Amino acid sequence: MAEVPSTFTLEAGQKAPGFELPDAQGAMHSLESVMGKKGTLVIFACNHCPFVIHLAKEVGAMAAEMKDWGVSTVAISANDIEKYPQDAPDKMAEFAKEYGWDFPYLYDESQEIAKSYYAACTPDFFLLDGDGCLYYAGQFDDSRPKNSLPVDGKDLKIAIRDLLEDAPASTATRPATGCNIKWKPGNEPAYFG
Repeated sequence: MAEVPSTFTLEAGQKAPGFELPDAQGAMHSLESVMGKKGTLVIFACNHCPFVIHLAKEVGAMAAEMKDWGVSTVAISANDIEKYPQDAPDKMAEFAKEYGWDFPYLYDESQEIAKSYYAACTPDFFLLDGDGCLYYAGQFDDSRPKNSLPVDGKDLKIAIRDLLEDAPASTATRPATGCNIKWKPGNEPAYFG
């Protein structure tokens, strides 16, 4: 299990790329349809990554809490399901239920949305403001599957607090770390590798 840092290159204040993607049941969701009044957390995730599994329950709890503040959550899986069938849409619904993800979990079959966000790893976190512009990209917290630090979402919670208080976006962020997105052969983005 190699840690892959995000190679995030979108900049704070930049309009986030839109999308229209299906959930596990085939219902389509656009960025506009999932946006929260105060902000939106976009998470690139998958079912099998130990880094995602490590944070999954706390992500579900935080999403429920943020919803009351006007910040919505959406997760997107872009992994190649030919090589990683455990990440297929039918398994996504089971994963979401197991970890209390009461928010849309979408499938990016073409991997183009992951590329448009410059997502590199799972999990990769992108917090948008109420206008759909990037406010924060970075890690959830310092916890990792093989360290003893608590899963508390500290870094993301600070960013959400700052967003809700209309504070300027911090430039001192740590990139997300996790497993690399499983790109389809020949579909690897230029920023990968």
